[in-house]
Parts: sequence; C-alpha cells; structure tokens
Amino acid sequence: MSAIDHEHGAQLTWSGELAARLRMKWLVLSTAIEERLVYRGDFAFSTLVRFLPIVTQLFMWNSIYSGDTSQQMRGYTYPDMVSYYLLGMLARAFSSMPGLSTGIAQSIANGSVRKYLIQPVDMLDHLFWHRVAHKLVYYVIAAAPFAFVFWMCREYLPGWPGATLMMAWTASLVMSFLIGFLIEALIGLIAFWFLEVSSLIFIYMMLSYILSGHMIPLEWISPWVPWVQWLPFKYLAYFPVAIILGKIPPEQVWTELSVQAGWIVVLFIANRVVFRLGVRRYSAYGG
Repeated sequence: MSAIDHEHGAQLTWSGELAARLRMKWLVLSTAIEERLVYRGDFAFSTLVRFLPIVTQLFMWNSIYSGDTSQQMRGYTYPDMVSYYLLGMLARAFSSMPGLSTGIAQSIANGSVRKYLIQPVDMLDHLFWHRVAHKLVYYVIAAAPFAFVFWMCREYLPGWPGATLMMAWTASLVMSFLIGFLIEALIGLIAFWFLEVSSLIFIYMMLSYILSGHMIPLEWISPWVPWVQWLPFKYLAYFPVAIILGKIPPEQVWTELSVQAGWIVVLFIANRVVFRLGVRRYSAYGG
C-alpha cells in the first residue's frame, strides 16, 4: 500500500469516527428532548411558576425607589433596575443548571456512574447534551411568558442596541451557559472525594446568587467585595445585562468576552482533570 493510500484510509477512518460521534450526540440530544416532552404539562407548569417572583421583585424595587423614576442609586434609576432584573432573569435562564451537580453526586454515590466507565460514552459530554435539550425545551415554553413580561414592562426597557452589541450579548449568553454547566459539573465531581456535597452545593448557590449579580448589580457590592469582578460568577448574569444597559464601555466588551472565553477553557480543563483523577480514585475503592 502506497503512502497516499494509507493517508486516504486514515482520513476515511477519522471521518467515520467523527460521523459516529456526531450521530451519538444527536441521539442523546433528541432522546433527552423526547423525555422532557413526555411530561410537558408538568414541565410547563414549573416553568411558568418561576415567573411569579418577578411581580414581587418589581413591587419591591418600586418601593425602594418610592416610585421616583429619576432617582439614582449607584448609577441605577428605577427603570434601570426593572430592566436589569428582567434581563438578569433572561441571563439566568441560560446559565442556571438546576439538579446538575446533585445528579452527578448521586450518580457517584449510588454507583450508577459506572455505566459511563464501562461504555464508550463520556459522562460530561452526555450530561452536556442532556442539559442542552433541557434548555431548548425550556426556551420554547418560556418564550411566551418572557415576551409578555417584557411587553408589559416595555416603557422601562432600553432601546435595541446596535448589531455589534447584539452579537456580543448573544455570545455572552451562550458562554454563560457553558460556564454555568462547567461550574456545577465541577462541584458534582467533588463527590468522588466527598460523598455528601449537599452543603457545598447550597453554599455555591448562595454565593452564585449574590456574586453573579442575580440579586443586585455588582456595582452595589463591589465596594465590599472588590475582587468580585475577577470571578467567573459575574458572567452568569451581570455581564450579559451590563452589555445591553451600557454599563461596560463598547471598547471593553470584546476584552471581557475574551476573559469569559478564558474562564471556559480553565473550567473545562479543571473538569477533565478532576474527572480523570476521580475515576482513578473511584476504581481504586469501588472496583
């Protein structure tokens, strides 16, 4: 066999493996979507219930500002806070991963993680596409409630940004999803060393709620926590909102997006290293 034939055969083998992997990913994604649509009524109800706190939050901020739309607090007027909270809800819809870390920890504790060790299926990749399916179904169901709430509050919302900022905002939302997945997966993988991680998950959820800017803008807490701007949490909620509200200068947006992408790389490597070390430990005492 000539060198050309050998190279051609290697290319065919590589393309065949790639096609098989893509088919596997599509199978996992489509199956996960079908699973969530089986209980679509319950899924839709739980999705709609999450919109109820919006009303109380808007009333709370109206009370704080005493209905004065011109009053500013740390650079935010009442319309700014309404916009911030609604856009923050949208950002958290991308980055939140309910049940991910708990599910990984339970899988390690009850031994069902072994199915990923004896089959040619990567656990993190499998869980990632399951989460993509969950988000796709969620977005379809939540699109109408989101549109209704934004329409009701349209007088408080800023105008549409330019095409460049819209691209940056979209990229930040996609990367917030990746960061949210990687952080929660990393916390779940700690169960290889500590079988009970519920307390750690609770601490993370509490810190994330504050440090991501979901509860209040980061400008309100940065005087007490000056290093909050360097943490990956801010990319879960605050950063996408700050792009739309103009809280970040346009010339700094792409630099911030590069930092966000850097956090994805760091968290991805951390997940792979921790998973590999965890599997070695698990095999050592679990067989």
